[in-house]
Amino acid sequence: MSDGGLHIDGDWKEEAAQEKQRLMEQEAQTADKGKDKQTDGGETVPNFLELVNLLAMQAAVALGGYRGPDGETSPPNPAAAKHFVDLLEVLETKTKGNLSEEESKMLGAVTHEIRMAYVQAVSPQSAPPAPDPNA
Repeated sequence: MSDGGLHIDGDWKEEAAQEKQRLMEQEAQTADKGKDKQTDGGETVPNFLELVNLLAMQAAVALGGYRGPDGETSPPNPAAAKHFVDLLEVLETKTKGNLSEEESKMLGAVTHEIRMAYVQAVSPQSAPPAPDPNA
């Protein structure tokens, strides 16, 4: 008794609605993952690793590790360098357990490297022993 037309039952409609919902959720997840990389305009969207690099670069500059456009290095500023090392340590403490494995490894490695560079920069240089005045 079919009139040759298309017959759609309620189960099919429900299945189609569920599939549409799954596709929308997948698109939203894909869009969220892409936010860390670029927008449609080609601009880089700020992300966690960029923040870590920014703080590390500021610490390195404060340690006198980079040359300016004129080719001269700026004088070391240990107080500023310590501030940026401390900021990296705060970031490491406050984000513990909330980072991806990649983010956690990078933050730990960068913080360690910058901390060691700071310690080396502020440690007294190995000076030759002072001459013995009694000799």
